[in-house]
Amino acid sequence: MAFDYDLFVIGGGSGGVRAARLASAEAGAKVALAEEYRMGGTCVIRGCVPKKLMVFASGFPAMAMNAADYGWDIKLGAFDWTAFKGKLDLELDRLENAYRNTLARAGVQVFDERATIIDAHTIQLACGDTVTAKHILVATGGQPVKLDVPGAELAITSNEIFNLKTLPKSVLIVGGGFIACEFACILNGLGVKVTQYYRGQQILRGFDQEASAMICDALVKQGIELRLGDNVAALAKTPEGILVTDTHGQQKVFDQVMFATGRSPNTAGLGLEALGIDLGQSGAVPVDKYSQSKVPSIFAVGDVTNRINLTPVAIREGAAFVETVFHGRPTAFDHENVPSAVFTRPEFGTIGLSEEAAAAQEAIEVYVTAFKPMKEAFAGRDDKVLMKLVVSKATQRVLGCHIVADQAGEMIQLAGIAVKMGATKAQFDQTCAVHPTMAEELVTMKTPVRTT
Repeated sequence: MAFDYDLFVIGGGSGGVRAARLASAEAGAKVALAEEYRMGGTCVIRGCVPKKLMVFASGFPAMAMNAADYGWDIKLGAFDWTAFKGKLDLELDRLENAYRNTLARAGVQVFDERATIIDAHTIQLACGDTVTAKHILVATGGQPVKLDVPGAELAITSNEIFNLKTLPKSVLIVGGGFIACEFACILNGLGVKVTQYYRGQQILRGFDQEASAMICDALVKQGIELRLGDNVAALAKTPEGILVTDTHGQQKVFDQVMFATGRSPNTAGLGLEALGIDLGQSGAVPVDKYSQSKVPSIFAVGDVTNRINLTPVAIREGAAFVETVFHGRPTAFDHENVPSAVFTRPEFGTIGLSEEAAAAQEAIEVYVTAFKPMKEAFAGRDDKVLMKLVVSKATQRVLGCHIVADQAGEMIQLAGIAVKMGATKAQFDQTCAVHPTMAEELVTMKTPVRTT
């Protein structure tokens, strides 16, 4: 059977674009891609990139404060959201055009409209046209989920936070995951009065608890009103703002409410269920290690599979898909020991197992130190950083590395290489320290603080 395309990609995010480009430019396949919103997906348009730029913007007050302690006479004026947002919009436009140019140079045909799947090889475009493809790749990503409470439509999510015309004077952030904690720090740094509700007893559930506790303390120290064991019961519009009733019956008015209460895969109305693909938790597409669904011609990569929802993972999954399908070299991305960072203040870099997860599977040794880094100590501040290694007692392999510190994301990228390679504690110890740095503590901790 002759097909219109060798590959049709649904979704113009990081994973889909990488797969489309490689399949066309390097494998010589005839490729098309459909994107119903903006090219670049969550990461470029409403995720990692604009968020990190906001992280940078929010850090200048602390920098100015430190500068004074180091002898600089710096007067920090007010933050101009309009000026920042104008530059942010231009940068996102530039990146979107870069993605489009990359696809054009690779020879990928782009459809700027929604696409759904009719059968194993047929795609219907929003305009009504249908096309066929030998292989279909679903890379539609995920979307924020709002709480099912009265007045939920009054709240925004991480999708809308970058489009605010003005910054609110006060905001309630609902949630305790990394998105909630990151935006609590960002908005606090930009001068917004931030309150954060989380229904659990500790933020950053699933991460190393010792590191999470340190970040929790840092958020409170920065002036964020963090209320654990609390959640939103209802929202209502009032002349003063948004009236929030919490699960304890207390009420408070905020200028803005942001839900950061989880994300779900974008599979609604895509047509997968009609093909016999039973969607998993929250609508995720079940796939094997080669990203293939139960329908042999349909594959899926990225957040829509709900494996590890990180941009670099989606990119690597997309590349592995092309290796497998178009180069005939079966390639499965290894989802073990993927480094990641939480861009709170301070940052949190992590790879491997938390102390809790490691202790649940075997006997371990824990090496950890918390100390005032030189920069803060000189300025007379109490801010501390944390360096932590979780080590297998039997093999001495480093099972996890966790860093809470300024620039922890940069540090964990390099430490992640060693952990991914299976480095042992002895090999960490054999590495000479770079002095004076914070990260030198990773190679100078000689005695475990506890064993389990």
